[in-house]
Amino acid sequence: MGRCTGRCSLICLCALQLLSAFERQIFDFLGFQWAPILGNFLHIIVVILGLFGTIQYRPRYIMVYTVWTALWVTWNVFIICFYLEVGGLSKDTDLMTFNISVHRSWWREHGPGCVRRVLPPSAHGMMDDYTYVSVTGCSLSFQYMEVIHSAVQILLSLVGFVFACYVISISMEEEDTFDFIGGLDTHSYYQDHIELKPVKPKGRLDECLKREKDLGRNK
Repeated sequence: MGRCTGRCSLICLCALQLLSAFERQIFDFLGFQWAPILGNFLHIIVVILGLFGTIQYRPRYIMVYTVWTALWVTWNVFIICFYLEVGGLSKDTDLMTFNISVHRSWWREHGPGCVRRVLPPSAHGMMDDYTYVSVTGCSLSFQYMEVIHSAVQILLSLVGFVFACYVISISMEEEDTFDFIGGLDTHSYYQDHIELKPVKPKGRLDECLKREKDLGRNK
């Protein structure tokens, strides 16, 4: 019962992680956030691997998932620090785009309540500058939207780590128990067959041979 509960919980949790990862991947693609896109892609692959291992009783795959959850938590903690500008980090840098573009988070212009307006070209020197876009009225700033997404990922990963460790421990115990019982059954089977092997009494065998000789003489 405990084994089924742990496996079912981990399966449901992996499915929830996949949904949240796909949702996050879509918005990171819209914002051309290449670093998070790569991280989300790896996360999706490992979660699918962990889901397969849980369904097919493959503890090694679940171990890979467990190690990845620790790395995933670390990455999301870094993202939170990046958007909150902790430790000298700045959310206005192009770190998340590998310095190949000036794109920012999609939530910067499309967050809850945000009103997006394009300023006149005369106000700035370059037509293609990102600063032509004016965003006002946001009920929640974009950095907090990113922090919320990362916090959800951390929460799911921590719960997944706990359930994965539990399923691995249960699987290991079942394998040890199965080997022990299997060896005991094999020994008992061999021993029972030796003890229950029918043996004819010697006196009765001699009587049968004597009867056969008598019948041969009469003929």
